[in-house]
Amino acid sequence: QVQLVESGGGSVQAGASLRLSCAASGRSFSSYALGWFRQASGNKREFLAAIRWTGGMTYYADSVKGRFTISRDNGKKLVYLQMNSLNPGDTAVYYCNVDVLTSTGDTELPTKTYWGRGTRVTVFA
Repeated sequence: QVQLVESGGGSVQAGASLRLSCAASGRSFSSYALGWFRQASGNKREFLAAIRWTGGMTYYADSVKGRFTISRDNGKKLVYLQMNSLNPGDTAVYYCNVDVLTSTGDTELPTKTYWGRGTRVTVFA
């Protein structure tokens, strides 16, 4: 069982920065990929970034590459999303997630997915 709790959202003006945090609990962090998604009002949930717990390999959506940075703190079991140069298009509820990865030969696939409840980010023009 994996539990995720996001924090760090708020209301800021365009150009500001925020750092979101996700506190994670679980039993098999070595097999986890942790990610950040967001969902704006009326839109589908959008992938932003992900990080492998073991090794720290990162992945980014083109829409946020260069502005957002995902990182982890292995000791504290935290994953962060540093968001810079925010604009009103970044307004959304931001969700942390975990994919439990299973390796079969050269293939790695998520077999279970968990979600936090989200933290709201509002960016004013």
